[in-house]
Amino acid sequence: MTTRTASADVLVVGAGLAGLVATAELVAAGRSVLLLDQEPEQSLGGQAFWSFGGLFLVDSPEQRRMGIRDSHELAWQDWQGTAGFDRAEDEWPRRWAEAYVAFAAGEKRAWLRQLGIPVFPIVGWAERGGYDALGHGNSVPRFHITWGTGPGVLAPFIATVRQAAERGLVRFAFRHRVDTLTTSGGAVVGAAGKILEPSDAARGTASSRVETGDFAYTAEAVVVTSGGIGGNHELVRRNWPQRLGTPPEHMISGVPAHVDGRMIAITQDAGGAVINPDRMWHYVEGIQNWDPIWAAHGIRILPGPSSLWLDARGKRLPVPLYPGFDTLGTLAHLRTTGHDHSWFVLTQKIIEKEFALSGSEQNPDLTGRSVKRVLGRLRGGAPGPVEAFKRKGADFVVADRLEELVKGMNALTPEAPLDPVDIRRTIEARDRELTNGFTKDMQIAAIRNFRNYRGDRLMRTAPPHRFLDPKAGPLIAVRLHVLTRKTLGGLHTDLDARVLDAAGQPVPGLYAAGEASGFGGGGMHGYRALEGTFLGGCLFSGRQAGRAIATALK
Repeated sequence: MTTRTASADVLVVGAGLAGLVATAELVAAGRSVLLLDQEPEQSLGGQAFWSFGGLFLVDSPEQRRMGIRDSHELAWQDWQGTAGFDRAEDEWPRRWAEAYVAFAAGEKRAWLRQLGIPVFPIVGWAERGGYDALGHGNSVPRFHITWGTGPGVLAPFIATVRQAAERGLVRFAFRHRVDTLTTSGGAVVGAAGKILEPSDAARGTASSRVETGDFAYTAEAVVVTSGGIGGNHELVRRNWPQRLGTPPEHMISGVPAHVDGRMIAITQDAGGAVINPDRMWHYVEGIQNWDPIWAAHGIRILPGPSSLWLDARGKRLPVPLYPGFDTLGTLAHLRTTGHDHSWFVLTQKIIEKEFALSGSEQNPDLTGRSVKRVLGRLRGGAPGPVEAFKRKGADFVVADRLEELVKGMNALTPEAPLDPVDIRRTIEARDRELTNGFTKDMQIAAIRNFRNYRGDRLMRTAPPHRFLDPKAGPLIAVRLHVLTRKTLGGLHTDLDARVLDAAGQPVPGLYAAGEASGFGGGGMHGYRALEGTFLGGCLFSGRQAGRAIATALK
């Protein structure tokens, strides 16, 4: 095998959103870039392609039109209560968080509009919290869905980078697997590894690892934007924190297998430090994809607040662990139950109003920017992809009578049989609370509160009703799995995205952005996230890295 050589001003390792944003900033400053990725060209854009396109914005025109009074001060209060920064190494993550919230409350929306990335007018309310004012959660709706979902976020950056390639400023190096970052005199000066054979594997599917050659590329700076560890269940379990209990024996994957954390370890070998590896973000509303793209492919339900959440033995989850309130709080609780699954119980009336599925491919109306199809959600009936899962998904049970429903649930999980008498008692007690306009059931009280917000009333929260009312049926149960997704810790970086060593000093020539850096600083979210902040973290950290490098190379 011959060794291919090349040089550029900057090597960007990872052609996902953060890498594309960094590249776009670099070429805007006239810098040449070699953009490396081990996957084929059809996977350009990485995990952002599959995303729902949610973006965290503060005091936006969309919020104000919906009657939401937001502010930088309120958002920063929510972020701090959610992040729970409490470690000495949280200094840079905290600074990144402050800078990001200021960005989200400042120029972010105008910057997105300038790039041609509009947002849907109805603002969603994710991670509602349910504790006190200084605790976890969004005090107000801040989840802005991109018109075009993940592909819509990627489009302007892909266009910019491709245009730069036509001008000779960018060279794509797909099917290039980096095995080492090369150093000289203590500085990172390039990357070396194997060239893999061409692959026509569809986006997200496994591609060949057959090696056809070597490469050794040099540059004045290297940016690592290779993503997290969510596709590597062994690594997820190895880093699983005790505060979340024991790791599940069974998990499903929200990302393809090549999202394996390998490049983070290679960067460590070059002198970069990793902090907060125990901070991670996994969803508890995962369902098996009936039409999978990658191995163990799972989809997350984006739930409204009305489904009854039961653990594997049929016990209702405690306050405030309702759908959409506290992802990691719910995960920690469920890990105490001795089982890897839990249940949603709901009605047809709820699934039609409240169920959405995460992912660009599960929302063809928003992804395709079809106003007509989006308006169809307001006319009643569940979205087509949701109905498809209800009919074909391995985790769905549908029945007209409660006893039939529980029988179907037990058929799916015979190792954890449910008592139909207990389930009936729980549901009937909940239904009795609807007799009056006031209640001691905090989930019902929360639902009534949320329906004061026009966005929830229009699209996301069903009117309170009795589960056992035949007019609301049929009854539906959904078995839920832990779905691996985001890495909240990562490579330790300063606000110029420079990777720091174990002593907290920059490694010359080495930068990182996106999920590989914990979305900035080695974990700007702290212990928990407010949603809409993962894509935004890639946008912001990629922009910071590109601009800082362009300045440093002048």
